[in-house]
Parts: sequence; structure tokens; C-alpha cells
Amino acid sequence: MLVYPDVRAAVAWLEGAFGFVERVRVGEDHRSQLRIGDGGAVIVADVRGDQQPPQPGVVTHLIKVRVADVDAAFARARSRGARVLEEPVEHVYGERECTVADLAGHRWQFTQTMRDVAPEEWGGITVES
Repeated sequence: MLVYPDVRAAVAWLEGAFGFVERVRVGEDHRSQLRIGDGGAVIVADVRGDQQPPQPGVVTHLIKVRVADVDAAFARARSRGARVLEEPVEHVYGERECTVADLAGHRWQFTQTMRDVAPEEWGGITVES
């Protein structure tokens, strides 16, 4: 659940900038559930009690969203006012990613798998349970 000062403005922005789709609305400005792609969802909630949106200079979370085309997701978000934190870049672990901040300061990382890479190839460790 992500907290925004204005739920309706957040929903409109997330739909336009990220292509999310509102599924459920609770009250006019209390909460909303948005669909992300085929199987994901995010809950957007209002400021209430100790629920507060992000504060400048404090990073508490990063929401990672798998997309089919990072470059297209980045271009759409940037064109609709997302603050660019990291332009699309391909990493040694096989993911192409970009990071943007939304209108309230929540950080979103869009990721696309470019190639399958064993963790040992980039310094990770495969842990079997």
C-alpha cells in the first residue's frame, strides 16, 4: 500500500504515466486498487494518522515492476512528468532497468530480462533450499 496526499490525483497520474488501470475504488479519495500488467496490483491510500507519503531526502522503498519493454515504459513515464533517477541501462545480471519517481516521490524501478545469467557469473550465489 502506497500513501499519497491526493489519491485521485495519484490514480490519474499512475494510469497516465505507467499505464496502470484502476480496478476498485473505496470512497472518493480513501483508497484505490490499480492493476499492474497481467498479475500485479498496487493499493493507493490517503494520508491518515501515521500514514505519510515519502519525504525528500529519505528513501524507504523501491517498487520493482517487470515490464515487456523498459525503454517504452521509461519514455511514457518521463513524457508524463516522472522524475528520472536512472535512465535505462543493462546490468551484468541480465536485466535492463530504469528508475523514476512519481508525483509523490515514490521510487519505481522498471525491469526487463534481456538474458538469463547465472548468479555466479556476476558475483552472486545460487542458494538451493
